[in-house]
Amino acid sequence: MKITPVTDTNSHIYHNLVQYYEAEFSPITGKKPNASGLFELDTRLGNDTLGFLLIIDDLPAGIAAICSKEARAYEVCEFYILPYFRKNTVGMRFAHTIWKNYPGKWEIKQIRGAEYATVFWRKTIEHFDETVYTEASYDDPYWGVVTRQQFTVN
Repeated sequence: MKITPVTDTNSHIYHNLVQYYEAEFSPITGKKPNASGLFELDTRLGNDTLGFLLIIDDLPAGIAAICSKEARAYEVCEFYILPYFRKNTVGMRFAHTIWKNYPGKWEIKQIRGAEYATVFWRKTIEHFDETVYTEASYDDPYWGVVTRQQFTVN
């Protein structure tokens, strides 16, 4: 398992994988591809948002987009593991590695209909050094009902 920051030389890989992510979530989000067959992205890399590629056996296996909201405060904006690579804790290890590299306050959000993502994030947070987190739901004007976990990494 290797985690690589998204740069100009590998951004095309990130953009390819993020299309799978958008397609998988489209039944929940209601998003449709454009006339070129591509989904519009809600999260763009650059400025305060970093992208990461997960590489396994020299193959792209997943992506993450992390927004730096303020000094030492981060949000997981996008996180996706290709189906072939799921069910072997690789997603959990990917998230844990990112958190270890960016200590501070973290938040993760899931939209209604993505309860499987909520289960994944609860388990992933709980297995990170027995981290204590808070969870609440709220009504987001864009996404509707959202579940949010917040925790601190020292």
